[in-house]
Amino acid sequence: MSQIKVRFAPSPTGNLHVGNLRTALVNFLFARKTGGQFMLRIDDTDTERSTAAFEERIRADLQWMGMAWDVEDRQSKRLGRYDAALAQLRAKGRAYACYETPEELTLKRKAQLSAGRPPVYDRAALMLTSEQIAAFEAEGRQPHWRFRLEDDEVRWYDMVRGDVAYQMSSLSDPVLMREDGRVIYTLASVVDDIDHGISHILRGEDHVTNSAAQIQLFEALGAQAPTMGHMALLAGADGEGMSKRLGSMSIAELRNNDTEAMAIVSLLARIGTSDPVLPTADMATVIDGFDITRFGRATAKFDTAELSQVNAKIVQKLPFATVVERLEAAAVGGGEPFWNAIRDNLSYVGEAVDWWRICTQPITPIIDSAAVTNAAADLLPRGDVEASIWKEWTNAVASASGAKGRGLFMPLRLALTGCQKGPEIAPLLAFMGRERVLARLRGETA
Repeated sequence: MSQIKVRFAPSPTGNLHVGNLRTALVNFLFARKTGGQFMLRIDDTDTERSTAAFEERIRADLQWMGMAWDVEDRQSKRLGRYDAALAQLRAKGRAYACYETPEELTLKRKAQLSAGRPPVYDRAALMLTSEQIAAFEAEGRQPHWRFRLEDDEVRWYDMVRGDVAYQMSSLSDPVLMREDGRVIYTLASVVDDIDHGISHILRGEDHVTNSAAQIQLFEALGAQAPTMGHMALLAGADGEGMSKRLGSMSIAELRNNDTEAMAIVSLLARIGTSDPVLPTADMATVIDGFDITRFGRATAKFDTAELSQVNAKIVQKLPFATVVERLEAAAVGGGEPFWNAIRDNLSYVGEAVDWWRICTQPITPIIDSAAVTNAAADLLPRGDVEASIWKEWTNAVASASGAKGRGLFMPLRLALTGCQKGPEIAPLLAFMGRERVLARLRGETA
């Protein structure tokens, strides 16, 4: 068996978003699980909208996600190859020239729909006489080229959807080349997949109809179509189609919001399957648990709230060594002891900045029970304060004030941090220092 090879083929006309990243991730995980190759192919034939800046961001996002590719290519370097493939199809009688303008095609579709017929191209171009063609060309019209589908049933076994069959008479002959000579995705993608030896095509279910036509195109070019798998598209948490806001949620946006790359990986690798989401910071674990056959046909629901929960579970297990550079860049001190003191209460690494500020910068304390905080100030042990004093100190405060449980610990938390929730107070004392602790217990901004 030849080596498995898959591809992710983004157009550099915008930023990577959750939807197309999922396609990239599934291909990456499948390649790594099977020992195959993962290819990055830049589909940059749309010269009007493709930019180097978008391409750079796509590459940066994939690298940040930990999805290194093994080989790459770009369509703009292969234009001659597409022209040759079109010539090959013309020679076989499978590609034909069409002279209708976009406006004329639109009128045809409207007339078909009004008559209750499907808007399938009527192949009128095949009926043109040489005189009619000459007249069009004399007007300055340049033809666009279509692929002539064979009127039969195309079948394949889909890795996600199972047995799939399409009656090709219900489909329009797809356009291969525009009148200005620009190649259409339908042709370019098939030619690339043939030349690059792509063994499996894994993409969204919105490509199913396109795949039926492309299977015939593979065969017309003398190749066997790759194995295919079409995944259900993402929807919002309510099960409805992804809104424009969610559908365009860029990976750069998630990164800027302090989301962990592996939180995105952990969620996208499992939604749409029957398996529970497994929060992990280890890509090898995700690869090991990946199985393309586990994806079902039910709509995959992407929930930003679930992503936040997954992110929190990952952050709370991150060792100091993996975050030290990020903490130092954010001017968070305290080293490993501080990270270990706050980690279990974080949802995002960036929240460490807030707790460092609370411990080391002036805050306005909240005095909820003066009896408790005054007793705590009076009974604070001399010398440096640290976690080891907490139990004996709070026991003494409880005895002096009569407070216990929440009535004891909540006033101390509010005075020392100004927050109702957060990490355990005991290990934070050392970062606050004795003078700041005393001042806050007395209600002073410190």
